[in-house]
Amino acid sequence: MTYLSDNDREAPVLVTGATGYVAGQLVRRLLEEGLDVHAAVRDPDDTTRVAALIALSERLPGTLRLFASDLLSPGSYAEAMVGCRVVFHTASPFTLNVKDPERELVQPAVEGTRNVLQEANRHASVERVVLTSSCAALYSDNADVQTAPKGVFDEDVWNETASLSHQAYSLSKTLAEREAWNIAEQQSRWRLVVINPALVLGPAIDEHATSQSMNLITQLCDGTLKIGVPDYGVGIVDVRDVAEAHLAAAFLPKARGRHLVAGHSSSFIELASLLRAHAGPSYPIPTRHLPKWLVWLTGPLADKALTRKIVARNIGHAFRFDNTRSRECLGLEYRPLAETLNDMFDQLVASGRLSK
Repeated sequence: MTYLSDNDREAPVLVTGATGYVAGQLVRRLLEEGLDVHAAVRDPDDTTRVAALIALSERLPGTLRLFASDLLSPGSYAEAMVGCRVVFHTASPFTLNVKDPERELVQPAVEGTRNVLQEANRHASVERVVLTSSCAALYSDNADVQTAPKGVFDEDVWNETASLSHQAYSLSKTLAEREAWNIAEQQSRWRLVVINPALVLGPAIDEHATSQSMNLITQLCDGTLKIGVPDYGVGIVDVRDVAEAHLAAAFLPKARGRHLVAGHSSSFIELASLLRAHAGPSYPIPTRHLPKWLVWLTGPLADKALTRKIVARNIGHAFRFDNTRSRECLGLEYRPLAETLNDMFDQLVASGRLSK
């Protein structure tokens, strides 16, 4: 599906954090559409990190230019933004095991968003900014749905329960998105459109890429979790559908506001079941739930990020959501969950991270 007019292809677009998991598939789609993509990366001379982007540009009709940038350095995106009509801000840290959540998560998320959007204020060419936020800006825990006005997570819900000591990543995404809306509302030249994805899975443009999503699927298949998994409900969306959502947010004339981008309400045991159906019996994929009391007792000992509060407010709770807005306003048609997992598994095998 294409959302672009010939006029849309006349100006370059900027993608921050272009070597990221979501950004890679976004760059692929932009290049497929023949756009001039300004890819902001930490180090354009790091041939290993940018190799997959360059490979895309060599086989697709669009053009790619790499620009050095630093999320926490004001003015660092100035050169990359020159002439751009659309800015995609995807750069933000995503890590769970942190020692200093303020410094490692909140500060780069909020200050990075501020730096990019204030730079957009200085460029008359910018007409739209698409921000990659997260479902984490809607909620901290699945149990939060109990206080949601409609009994589901949707775009009207904001995270009110995250803190530095509980779901710090969710706090970073919430504060970063609020900062984006504050900056957007203080001007009238460019429009902010926000994408709030659930847990993103699916193949990366680089089979050797690393991400929390890759780690999860690897651990489900390599024996790390063979004794069982918690009954943990998760929202899932394919990374390629997230890229499509960004394209629609950027170029559909009426796109505006927040968009919860989630295709499926799933769980770790369902992911395991689907993977097992595709991978076959030779992989030590878990087949049962761990009792909640056992996870509550031992989980924090095995993983400091899995606190007892997280166990209490998520295990046994389903992810309930309404994705009507993303389907009706962005025209999204979500891939089957099995397709997402099968493609991801096959890539992990091809890369050697999972044995054949």
